[in-house]
Amino acid sequence: MNFLRGVMGGQQSSGVQPSGAETIQKLCDRVASSTLLEDRRDAVRALKSLSKKYRLEVGTQAMDHLLNVLQTDRSDSEIIGYALDTLYNIVSNDMEEAAESEEENQQVQTEDLGVQFTELFMKQENVTLLLSILEEFDFHVRWPGVKLLTTLLKQQGPQVQQIVLVSPMGVSRLMDLLDDSREVIRNDGLLLLQQLTKGNAAIQKIVAFENAFERLLDIITEEGNSDGGIVVEDCLILLQNLLKYNSSNQNFFKEGSYIQRMKPWFEVGDDNSGWSAQKVTNLHLMLQLVRVLVSPVNPPGSTSSCQKVMYQCGLLQQLCIILMATGVPADILTETINTVSEVIRGSQINQDYFASVNAPSNPPRPAIVVLLMSMVNERQPFVLRCAVLYCFQCFLYKNQKGQAEIVATLLPSTIDATSLSAGQMLCGGLFSTDSLSNWCAAVALAHALLENSTQKEQLLRVQLATSIGNPPVSLLQQCTNILSQGSKVQTRVGLLMLLCTWLSNCPIAVTHFLHNASNVPFLTAQISENLGEEEQLVQGLCALLLGICIYYNDSSLENNTKEKLKQLIEKRIGKEIFIEKLVFITKHEYYSKAAQKPQPSFSSPDHMMFDHEFTKLVKELEAVIIKAVYKSSEEDKKEEEVKKSLEQHDNIVSHYKNVIREQDIQIEELKQSVSSLQAKNEQFQTTVSQQLAQIQQHKDQYNILKVQLGKENQHHNTHNSNAQVNGFQPEEVNRLKEEIEELKKQQDLLKGELSEKNVLIQNLSSQAGAQIGQVTGASEEAAELQKDMETLRSQLIVQSSEINRLQTERLELLQKLEANATKTASGDHATEPKNNEHEEKLANLLKELNSTKEELKTVSEEKASLKLELDSARSTAAILQDEKQKLTLEVIESKKEQDDLLILLADQDQKILSLKNKLKELGEQVEDEDDLESGDAGDEDDLDEDGREDDI
Repeated sequence: MNFLRGVMGGQQSSGVQPSGAETIQKLCDRVASSTLLEDRRDAVRALKSLSKKYRLEVGTQAMDHLLNVLQTDRSDSEIIGYALDTLYNIVSNDMEEAAESEEENQQVQTEDLGVQFTELFMKQENVTLLLSILEEFDFHVRWPGVKLLTTLLKQQGPQVQQIVLVSPMGVSRLMDLLDDSREVIRNDGLLLLQQLTKGNAAIQKIVAFENAFERLLDIITEEGNSDGGIVVEDCLILLQNLLKYNSSNQNFFKEGSYIQRMKPWFEVGDDNSGWSAQKVTNLHLMLQLVRVLVSPVNPPGSTSSCQKVMYQCGLLQQLCIILMATGVPADILTETINTVSEVIRGSQINQDYFASVNAPSNPPRPAIVVLLMSMVNERQPFVLRCAVLYCFQCFLYKNQKGQAEIVATLLPSTIDATSLSAGQMLCGGLFSTDSLSNWCAAVALAHALLENSTQKEQLLRVQLATSIGNPPVSLLQQCTNILSQGSKVQTRVGLLMLLCTWLSNCPIAVTHFLHNASNVPFLTAQISENLGEEEQLVQGLCALLLGICIYYNDSSLENNTKEKLKQLIEKRIGKEIFIEKLVFITKHEYYSKAAQKPQPSFSSPDHMMFDHEFTKLVKELEAVIIKAVYKSSEEDKKEEEVKKSLEQHDNIVSHYKNVIREQDIQIEELKQSVSSLQAKNEQFQTTVSQQLAQIQQHKDQYNILKVQLGKENQHHNTHNSNAQVNGFQPEEVNRLKEEIEELKKQQDLLKGELSEKNVLIQNLSSQAGAQIGQVTGASEEAAELQKDMETLRSQLIVQSSEINRLQTERLELLQKLEANATKTASGDHATEPKNNEHEEKLANLLKELNSTKEELKTVSEEKASLKLELDSARSTAAILQDEKQKLTLEVIESKKEQDDLLILLADQDQKILSLKNKLKELGEQVEDEDDLESGDAGDEDDLDEDGREDDI
């Protein structure tokens, strides 16, 4: 203020006091022309002090200079803070010192000044500059910046929202205010975000995805939930702005598991006395936030999922505890009832839980009964009774199980005289002297019948004892009796809504209603009278009821068929008057209000006339009733015939649909069984093919062994017979020749097969080599398996050498045998004992040969077991490469067959050599040694090829 005193002091010395406008002009000149930062800062400080008293002058003269300061003096936080405070005082309407200048207030109103200066500020497009200034952490800059932006949003909300939305990181900068450690800035940041998120879904989504839910719930928890102060209220208002009518944010809130964090809000404790006003406000906002998530106007899928989560996390249970608690303020209790209503509306699991809730009384009573007692009690507050009615309606909404339970409490077989039931409370309210109780009970009972023909028929069984000594009358008849007694309009409207709901789409109920001869004359008399506006509403409902009796009439009563009722309307009332009375319902203002939302909301009890669900029924029936009244009897007959044909057609279609559905089920079952049988068949075929291959292999082995055994026996017998006559007989020699020929043929065949196997093995080996090259270095496990395979291969080589050794020993034994046979044949007809001695030696040699064969068989079995181990190792390696496994198995099988062929060839070659030698000794002509050597050379080549294959 020193600078201000200097400016003012110079004028005072001359005796003329300057005006405020002159002072402000000089200050503005100083801000614009001073080169020293201190002078500009003092001038801006002086403008700030004058901005409240001389708001108009400062706004018109200094705004441009202040905006220039914000752009040029960003480095000095003090002058920026003064400029922001001055701008806030200019655009804000909350002025404490505005009343000091009466003349200025008379010229320009405060509200108009705020709007004008805000528009001036917006025209300069300085909101982006203000957003960038908010990044400063200095308290003297950030706090006035937050207040200024909040005021701009109040004055020009949509324009500021659009600028913030297109500004880079604009919303993120504002969200950072919630993390400020200074509570003043954080709290004012909440107010700013409240204004920012009003009515702008795009900004609401951005704020939600900036982790707003987490931050706000943390603040509410830190502040003490419902026991917190005004900050909790601000957080709850901001949450409502983010969630209301925004299904995207609602889904994000649900999927983020934030509903579960709402449960501690409603843990109010046992002591409910002494609630502070702030706690009542906080809890009221918390209940409204729950209703935002399960509101009937939300998408059905979103509402049902939120309802499910609220039951699973225990939120519904906590609300029911508050509902049944004592000492809860009336407005909190009313809002809790409304909240529970929408949490259970249309959710079967929540409705079932609510039906099981009992009040903490002695004996315990169902919560539904306790609530109905409040609804029919005329001493209870009006808003509370409306809330209970809404809760009962939501409990029965799309809940046929609950409807059946309510109607069952009215049936004679289930009435319990020792305890109060929901049905008894409804009947008590229906026939009470309080018209509001009559209306509420009638609407509640109508909701127990909505879209439920079964319960409409069951309610016809209800009998009421009106007085002692008189026979009981049906509930339907008692309702019509009360109508005819001329009670209050509200009572009659409620009963007519009940009857219309009851009789619609229920021909049996229509028949019961028409069976009473006084009902139709009463309705026609009511419709035809000329009465006031309120009575016209009753007349319209009577016309609706009579139209329902026409449209849903099955003509089972001769005196009240469709045609006779229409003739009665035409004669007694007139079709035009009837239609005029009928359409009056939908034109009434009470009808329009009730049709807006499901919750009953009326300014006074006298305005409670229509129910939301009943307005839907009227909308459906109005057109069809008008059409039915104007139809002729011939058209009715045609329509009935068409209906019958359609019913028959529908029955046929439904029958065939059921048949087709059953056939589809059977086809699916058959498809599944066929697929399983095909899989089993493939398995069986694979098993059979494997078994056939094994059987064939065993047959081949058996035939070979059989041939070998037969040849050995023949050889043994021939040797014995020839030993008696120079060692051999001519017949045996011929037989030996034939066997040699057969063995040669078999040898040729085996050689051909062996050559084919060699070619196949070479191809498979090359493929296996290529596959091995592809999977080299695949893993350490593969390397270990390869090592194991090399080890097994080396063991096979050792076994092969052992087999070769045994074959060599066998050849030596055969040579010994041939030598002995030669000696026996060259002896000069030795004596019989000598022949016997040779026979014994020959027998010994044969035994040794058999033992050698057994050893060879044992070695072959060991070799087969080692090969099985090799197969298992290779099967483990086959996990890395399926194709390699197949190729490897084929190589193994081919090598196995080759080994068997080589063994057989070796045996046959040795036998052929031995037999040829014997034939030569007997003087028979045989092939030359060169042929034998060539054959041996061929065998050696085969052996060499086999050895090379083993190396591969």
